[in-house]
Amino acid sequence: MNDAWTFVCTTGELLPGEMRPVFDEVTGTPILVLNLDGDLYALEDRCSHEDFELSSGVLDAAEGSVECVLHGARFDVRDGRALCAPAYSPVPKFPVKTEDGGIWTRDDRG
Repeated sequence: MNDAWTFVCTTGELLPGEMRPVFDEVTGTPILVLNLDGDLYALEDRCSHEDFELSSGVLDAAEGSVECVLHGARFDVRDGRALCAPAYSPVPKFPVKTEDGGIWTRDDRG
């Protein structure tokens, strides 16, 4: 398991309705951190339907979803579950923490 946290940005740099991609150097995983009305979530920055970055998509704060621009698949930012076709599999969700004025995440899969 990866115990190293990846710095995303300062808390003031990721406002509600915004998202920020980062790269977990330890595991080689692209991660997308999203601010949904002040709550922070992190998903793998990779659509489960096609290997395409979700960070190129659109965050819908009202629905709490992020849409992949490649084929329109949408995922719940809170748990990573697929909300519509063509995606049927969820995307992995990762922990997020705020510490010392910064936002941190990591790929915690074993």
